[in-house]
Amino acid sequence: MDLLQSYTDQNDDDGSPKQLTSSPEASPPRLLPSKTSAPKVDDTMLALTVANANRTLSKPIDPTQHLVAFNPTYDQLWAPILGPSHPYAKDGIAQGMRNHKLGFVEDASIEPFVFDEQYNTFHKYGYAADPSASAGNNFIGDMEALQKNDAISVYNIPQHEQKKRKIEKKKEMSESEDVEMDLNPAEVDNPASDVWLMKNRKSPWSGKKEGLQTELTEEQKKYAEEYAKKKGEEKGGEKGEVTADKSTFHGKEERDYQGRSWIAPPKDAKATNDHCYIPKRLVHTWSGHTKGVSAIRFFPKHGHLILSAGMDTKVKIWDVFNSGKCMRTYMGHSQAVRDISFCNDGSKFLTAGYDKKIKYWDTETGQVISTFSTGKIPYVVKLNPDDDKQNILLAGMSDKKIVQWDMNTGQITQEYDQHLGAVNTITFVDNNRRFVTSSDDKSLRVWEYGIPVVIKYISEPHMHSMPSISVHPNTNWLAAQSLDNQILIYSTRERFQLNKKKRFAGHIVAGYACQVNFSPDGRFVMSGDGEGKCWFWDWKTCKVFRTLKCHEGVCIGCEWHPLEQSKVATCGWDGLIKYWD
Repeated sequence: MDLLQSYTDQNDDDGSPKQLTSSPEASPPRLLPSKTSAPKVDDTMLALTVANANRTLSKPIDPTQHLVAFNPTYDQLWAPILGPSHPYAKDGIAQGMRNHKLGFVEDASIEPFVFDEQYNTFHKYGYAADPSASAGNNFIGDMEALQKNDAISVYNIPQHEQKKRKIEKKKEMSESEDVEMDLNPAEVDNPASDVWLMKNRKSPWSGKKEGLQTELTEEQKKYAEEYAKKKGEEKGGEKGEVTADKSTFHGKEERDYQGRSWIAPPKDAKATNDHCYIPKRLVHTWSGHTKGVSAIRFFPKHGHLILSAGMDTKVKIWDVFNSGKCMRTYMGHSQAVRDISFCNDGSKFLTAGYDKKIKYWDTETGQVISTFSTGKIPYVVKLNPDDDKQNILLAGMSDKKIVQWDMNTGQITQEYDQHLGAVNTITFVDNNRRFVTSSDDKSLRVWEYGIPVVIKYISEPHMHSMPSISVHPNTNWLAAQSLDNQILIYSTRERFQLNKKKRFAGHIVAGYACQVNFSPDGRFVMSGDGEGKCWFWDWKTCKVFRTLKCHEGVCIGCEWHPLEQSKVATCGWDGLIKYWD
């Protein structure tokens, strides 16, 4: 009972444990063994694990192991590698400590100037300051020389020593001049003699040479001529070869009995009706280009002449209504002609060639009025269609710019520089106040004429490059030849939206800049393709109306006659221009 009483009285009223006190009358307390229901566990392995862990924490890390199962200490990471077996650290230096192929090199606590001073002093006088000595006055080496030279170094020669050296040097110079008076001239000029060596102690090639070579030898001149000729051939006539501008008239006479020019349109040339028909048969073939034809253009409004640009560097104009022969050849480019463009009345035209030149020709006389170049290849040339702006030339260049010239002054008046690739087309819209350009960067950009800021940028992930664009006769739509084998239609209104309901496909044009065009009444869309065919689609239904096999190879260009409603001209890389009815 006393034992139970002692347990109940362990806590005081304030909750603090109370010290057990045994009364002398109470019986001695009995300590009972503790009992637990948990099974007995052998903790021998636990004790061994703890011991191994303690041992591991003191053991350095093996550099060959790829996994560390514990957090190593700094001392373990930087401890020397034990054992000679490691192939990369045979000197026992940890890999992280190594900063030289021979081990660990500490930065020396001596300045480079001080080291060089002691090094050169030791090699000259035989003594140097001892770097390991704590005091600065300890020296190593020849002590006799040290006392004799008063411990000077090579860099702190006394003042009297410097004066002495200058006097000795002057004395040597005067002696050598005296000796020169008595020398044999033959020995002075002989480089093998000691006299020549004494006189020319200074390096013979030091300083500037007297009497520089001014004239080339015959051999050098011959080599320079051959080199210049070779470079001119490589550049293909860019600078070395200058092509003379000339023209040849092939007709009977340049003026008829009434004094009318050969380019004058016939008086009776007018449209018979407004309805266009798809051509069915070949009417005429013009052959005169020795290489492929890259573009054709009908004479504006009348179409009695057709102009062609050839890859043989020549531009030819052909008669359509009468003889069907070549009327004049224009020769002025040294490389293939890329694009051609008539002015509004047809009396002049532009040509752009791969020789990086743009030429403005007089159609009748064949004279070059002016030549323009920026040093880059022009891919498209266009005159402003307004009658009062026929002196403004726009050219899309290979260096991503559209350059605007005033042909009256020959000055560049504007540069439109926003595209990320070569510019392929320039198309005027909205009463010639704006123009649309396409480029190799797979985008369309709309510009306000005269302002080099893009007002509309069209670029979608599904878009491809569009090397040819044509305007519908009602001027509300643009047809763009896309290189994913389809013709896309864009609105020319404010938003320039893609018309998703109109899409013309079926032809293969991938990789070729085949021209797309409309019939004069706007009922048909036509395009050449890479297999030599000319395709015709109905504008309303977008269905293929007819295909004509026109050329062997690529049919690159096609033009609908402006007056003859069922006549179409095509050109191809086979060098032929064909007329269809």
